[in-house]
Amino acid sequence: MGNFEYIIASLPVFEPDKGPSKDTAEQIKDFVRSQLDGKDLALVDFLESGWVEENLDKEFYLKAMEHKNRFIREYFLFDLQMRNAKVRHLNKALDRPKDMDIFLVPEVIDLQADAALEKIYEDTDILGKERAADRLLWDKIMEITTFNYFDIDAVLGFLAKLHITQRWMLLDEETGRSLFRTLVQEVKGTFKGVEYNSNQ
Repeated sequence: MGNFEYIIASLPVFEPDKGPSKDTAEQIKDFVRSQLDGKDLALVDFLESGWVEENLDKEFYLKAMEHKNRFIREYFLFDLQMRNAKVRHLNKALDRPKDMDIFLVPEVIDLQADAALEKIYEDTDILGKERAADRLLWDKIMEITTFNYFDIDAVLGFLAKLHITQRWMLLDEETGRSLFRTLVQEVKGTFKGVEYNSNQ
């Protein structure tokens, strides 16, 4: 079993104003992995496999939505909702049927997020819409892990936000650094609402 309190308390060892280099991010991931057992490592592997575009087929999403882990289920349910919203926007732009090529239709979706996503994808600023969509995803991760303090879901949430930060360091360094500062402060000052001394 992973020592989650130790893992989380040990995460803010980087400089937030610089943002994570690829090597730094990989070092963080390697550290997290070194502290986890086989069962928790399998969860990290599944999460990371969902960041590889070629893996995102019907079978993957069905596995995710039936997964025993709550974070995996809810994260990829929202990921699917985001992707479907993007397809609907493209269908509208191309004057195609609204639900054409929709991958899967989840039984339970966040209607408020659906409306927000529809508005986001109408933005003509490509970076602007991507930034807004990732901000929505970041907030969803926070929502999913609200009551997870020192457990595997808190770690999965951290890794998911680190992934978003890495993407923005490539797309737009200023946004990437801003997200990284947010991530550092979430961990360093109050992680998931629990105060602790990060120097311990």
